[in-house]
Amino acid sequence: MLGWTTCARAKRIPVAVQLYSVRTECEKDFPATIKAVADIGFEGVEFAGYFNFQASDLRRLLDDNGLKCAGTHTQLNTLVGDELPKTLEYNHTLGNKNIIVPWLAENMRDSKDAWLRTVDLFNELTQKVKPHGMRMGYHNHTFEFQPMDDGEPRGIANIQRGELPWDIIFSNTPRDFIMQIDTCNAMMGGADPLLFLKKYPGRTISIHLKEFSATNKNAILGEGDVDWQQVFEICETTGGTEWYIIEEEKDVYPPLQGVEMCLKNFKKLKA
Repeated sequence: MLGWTTCARAKRIPVAVQLYSVRTECEKDFPATIKAVADIGFEGVEFAGYFNFQASDLRRLLDDNGLKCAGTHTQLNTLVGDELPKTLEYNHTLGNKNIIVPWLAENMRDSKDAWLRTVDLFNELTQKVKPHGMRMGYHNHTFEFQPMDDGEPRGIANIQRGELPWDIIFSNTPRDFIMQIDTCNAMMGGADPLLFLKKYPGRTISIHLKEFSATNKNAILGEGDVDWQQVFEICETTGGTEWYIIEEEKDVYPPLQGVEMCLKNFKKLKA
C-alpha cells in the first residue's frame, strides 16, 4: 500500500485559477488579465463567462500565454435545446473537456423530486457531451449539504441525520460526472469536504481550493481551517484529480494580488 500511495502521489497536478476571482480585472482588460495570471505562475484557467470574446480569440489568448483551459462554468440554459450544439462547439474550440454547472434555479432544488429531475438532466447531458470528448459536472455552494428532511440546525454534528442533496446527485450519476467540490462553500454549509472526497473516489476531476476560517473572514488559502494536506493526499491518490483550481473571492486584496498570494501559499504547502 505504501508503494502504491507513493507512486500515485508522484503524479503532479497542475494549478489553474477560476477567473471569477479576477472578474473585475477581466472586465477592464481581459487580454491583459490572462497575461497577468500566466505571469503569476498559473498553468490554466477556468472560465466563468467569456466577456463577449469569440472562442477562437480566447483559445489564441490561452495559447499565446502558455495556458490551458481547465474547465468552464456553464449555465444550464446554454446546455439545452438549440443552445447545446453552440456550447459544445465553443468548448471544443477552447480545448475544454470539463463543463461544470455552477448554479441551479430554486425550482430545480427545492425538494427531493426536484433534485432527482435535475439529476436526470445531468445524466442526459453526460451522454450528450461524451461523444464530443467532454464531461459534465456540478459545483457546490452551501445548500447541497443541508439535510432535506429535518428541521434541526445545520452543522457538522447533525449532517448525517437527513438525506443530502450532494448525495442525491452523486449517488445517481455515473462515475464520470465530475464532483467539483468548493472547499470553502462546503464548510460554510456545515460539511467536512474530506468526507465527500473519500466517499466518491475518482470523481474530483477538478477541485476549488478556497479557504474557510471560522474565526477570520479574511483568511486566504493556507491561513484558515481547511486541512490542505489531507485534501492534497486524497486528490493525489484516490480523487482522480486533474486540476487544482484556486479561487479567491473575499476581495480582501486587489484581485490579482489575492490570487498571487494564494498561489504562493499553495506552493509553500506543497513544498
